[in-house]
Amino acid sequence: MLNVRLEELPMPTTDRSIDRLVGWFVESFCFVRRKGDATADYGAASPIHRMLRDHFFSHPKMSWDAQALSDELAMTPAALNHHLSRLSQSGLLSYTNEGKGWRTYVLRGGGLSQALELCFAQYRLILEQKMNELERDWNREGLTLENEIAEDSPLPLNLSIIDYRSTQEGASDLTQWMADFGLLGDRPGNEILGNSVSEQLFQYLLDSAAPISLDDAHEQFGGQKARLGRILERFRACGLVERIPRTDRLASALWSAMITQHQRRGEDWLLKKGGFMRLVPEQSHSNLLQPLNKGNLTIEHVQNAMQKVTASDQMLLLNLLGGRLPLGYRLIGNTISESKQNMVARLDRLLRRIRRVGTMIEEVMTTGDEQ
Repeated sequence: MLNVRLEELPMPTTDRSIDRLVGWFVESFCFVRRKGDATADYGAASPIHRMLRDHFFSHPKMSWDAQALSDELAMTPAALNHHLSRLSQSGLLSYTNEGKGWRTYVLRGGGLSQALELCFAQYRLILEQKMNELERDWNREGLTLENEIAEDSPLPLNLSIIDYRSTQEGASDLTQWMADFGLLGDRPGNEILGNSVSEQLFQYLLDSAAPISLDDAHEQFGGQKARLGRILERFRACGLVERIPRTDRLASALWSAMITQHQRRGEDWLLKKGGFMRLVPEQSHSNLLQPLNKGNLTIEHVQNAMQKVTASDQMLLLNLLGGRLPLGYRLIGNTISESKQNMVARLDRLLRRIRRVGTMIEEVMTTGDEQ
């Protein structure tokens, strides 16, 4: 059964040695658990790194007997089987049983580029099927926030692509889908059980058009904010969810910040350092300052004064006033079709990077020219 986890990494730049390229390849496929910062040798001593570099990548048309690999790599059969299983489940390797008790493994298609193209076709198809399955639970209607500001820095993509498997005991259809997509992490534990916090949060996103802030999630679902934050950030990393400023609450945030700074620093500070003279139309100064001085400024006053101020300038004003706009999480796309289109585009970008590095590996293996 195809089962792979992919992580979007920056492309190798200055160092394009074979160990750097293979190390990047291994990390992109999440074949090894990352342990902090990259090591100086790019993990070249790890068994799976050596297996790919010295066997399957350097001799792509050869088949390799598991017993011979075990001897050459000085690995126990159990350890070797673990790594070969990961490579086979990713779709890179195929194997045959020749009646000797040991499997024989080969790089699919007889070359790295060919193997990757075969894998990519499967990955795209499974992703599209998974997104089609999500349509049954998609109940949200698209909503554009007033003065909406798009997410400026999406997280690097990190998702699982797993072929269909039956629902585990205790899991719901939705939590099984979430686990197969990577939304529950590497080790789902109790989060795969029906009605888990992860399922409740994701179901809310499927039903709601408005973004949900961390404070809102804490109030609605309970639990520690740090845990809820980790769950929502994991949803972001899988590419389905975005985190955007709650611009629908921009007026109330400005209102609160103006009152606070007026009480602390006064009218003159608001004009000169608080951004009023720079960002607020002059004709609106009195509409804000008079009620501030009287102590009866309302959110409606702020909304009227900000009508001709762009969303980005309102955000800058809020920043100068020392205010903070809450961030909200929501599913990407107004419809399931838009969400699917986004996911396919994100996956294609990741696969293009892997394809490019695969080509570099083949070039180095063929020419021996390491830059």
